[in-house]
Amino acid sequence: MLRAAVVLLFVVNVLVFAWNKGWIAGGAPNAPRMEQQLHPERLTVLNQKAVTQLATRSCVELGPLIGDELLKRANAALAAAGVPASSIEARSLDSGGVWALATIKMPSKDFRERKEDTYRSARIAFEPLQGFPEEQPTLVLSKHDSEAAAQAALEAMTRRNYKGLRVLRLQEPLQQTTLRLARLDGDQVAKLNALANPPWGEKRKDCALETPGAASDSGSGASR
Repeated sequence: MLRAAVVLLFVVNVLVFAWNKGWIAGGAPNAPRMEQQLHPERLTVLNQKAVTQLATRSCVELGPLIGDELLKRANAALAAAGVPASSIEARSLDSGGVWALATIKMPSKDFRERKEDTYRSARIAFEPLQGFPEEQPTLVLSKHDSEAAAQAALEAMTRRNYKGLRVLRLQEPLQQTTLRLARLDGDQVAKLNALANPPWGEKRKDCALETPGAASDSGSGASR
């Protein structure tokens, strides 16, 4: 009797194991499949207008954005509009710096008058330095868009035996970044349009939308 009970228990365990493995028709594997089914309540039916909007692709350029802070704000606004970082192409360059060939800070009125007379007699143009209260009074002889150019001007004046001159930075170079969004869908464009006071302001324009076919055509043309 005990042996029969043990055998029966073993058979039952085997059948349960086979059921869970799906070895018996209609077994447990249906349960995982049921879990993987779509939940109808989570689905949204799109009308034709929404489908067309999502299928539409546009290219937009934003900027140039000056400085790191404005760039961070622009990226945050794009993320909020659903634009993934991987679809943003950033193009940066440093520009806007200004350096001057200038006199030293002149210690007295008499010193300044003698400097001005010297430059007038040599027909060297000059103007008072604007701003920079801590550097007043100073005369500016020329302005340059790079420190190297201003240094070269200083060396040229030194060779002519003009003294009391220096290179003075008037404006620090700023990074300018343009963001290119090459594959925006209609929904993303609508969200960009809806932004109030975007970081890029009015600096927005459409750009050419590159297609894979156009890219391959240009490549084949180049090979010819």
